[in-house]
Amino acid sequence: MKNLKHDDPQILQLILQEEERIERTIDLVSSETHTPKSILEEMGSVLNHKTIEGYPGKRYHAGCEFVDVIETLAIDRMKELFLAEHANVQPHTGSAANFAVYFSVLNVGDKILAMNLSHGGHLTHGHFASVTSKCFNFQHYNVDLTSELIDYHALAVQAKEVRPKMIVAGASSYPRLIDYERMSQIAKSVGAYLFVDMAHIAGLVAAKLIPSPVIYADFVSFTTFKTMTGGRGGVILCRKKYADEVDKAVFPGTQGTSAVSNIAGKATIAKLAKEANFINVQRNTLDNAKLLAAELAGKNYRLVGGGTDTHQVVVDVTTKGLSGSQAEKTLESIGIITNRNYIPKDTGKRASGLRLGTGPISVRGIESDYVIQIANIIDKALMEKDNQEVLRELKRNVLDICKQFPVYK
Repeated sequence: MKNLKHDDPQILQLILQEEERIERTIDLVSSETHTPKSILEEMGSVLNHKTIEGYPGKRYHAGCEFVDVIETLAIDRMKELFLAEHANVQPHTGSAANFAVYFSVLNVGDKILAMNLSHGGHLTHGHFASVTSKCFNFQHYNVDLTSELIDYHALAVQAKEVRPKMIVAGASSYPRLIDYERMSQIAKSVGAYLFVDMAHIAGLVAAKLIPSPVIYADFVSFTTFKTMTGGRGGVILCRKKYADEVDKAVFPGTQGTSAVSNIAGKATIAKLAKEANFINVQRNTLDNAKLLAAELAGKNYRLVGGGTDTHQVVVDVTTKGLSGSQAEKTLESIGIITNRNYIPKDTGKRASGLRLGTGPISVRGIESDYVIQIANIIDKALMEKDNQEVLRELKRNVLDICKQFPVYK
């Protein structure tokens, strides 16, 4: 980074410090990953120069001969990977993709039925803090408070009462599989569109390790930087009959020009997702999550939903006398990065859960023996959170694991 060293040494120093932080910590944030160097190269390339309002062959600026090919590759590869009829690869983020889906076929004020945030949903699923709640009439469904799983019968009854124009499935902190076929049946029974937000699990779906929602849903959105392990950005998949509406909702409806560098990253990760290394990482992600869940359950941590079928393990830390914030800060102090999270029983502003994801450690090549070590370290740190000597020793243990599994060799 010799040019950055000349132009802004302060920012260069911060980038190097962030690189060092990544290498010296264990990332268990379920919405993060470690991106391939090839995609980092694309995202910092001359592709950042180009303005591409419109779509391939129908741009509002000249000079798109090569970037048109890049976007077309990204579209074709995503369609092939997920067996989708149409793909839009322009959304800047998963949230932007969700906005575009809503505005593609709905009118302001229309009813949408989506999962409650504390029960596993996402801010863009109509939470009061999100602009989505100001545009549409969101109603929310909950999980069963005993099993912490979706009660499809109760959801069907609620759908008949609400009569929504759209039902949203998918989540940001629901560690179990969703029955997309049942969700589709419920949506059809009330004449609603089915929209699945698979932002967190897209990599697992791409690797064909868990069921795909694409054949059941009218619309599917996802991000390319979580389990997909690619760069920043969002993607929308939909049935062909909604292609024009989706494309218009993205541009000019909710975005102007898109980042060609990010679209290139989406094309590349769709290519890499068909290769053995990607599939192996996804398989390890699932195995590591199940093992981490079993180890923590064996230490008497209560797992939300009773376990995991995905990359996520959501832990109720109040059973250990902690809040989610206390657990998050304690683990960060020893180099394990997590995030506090609301869980179904939460009604106030204090999060009782800790959300863990095994995507980043699986990219690093960390497997079973070390996952067991990580579970032991987590438990000891939380149980000895006020013992600085113990925490210092655990921090050294974390660093030893990190050195054995560098992110970028």
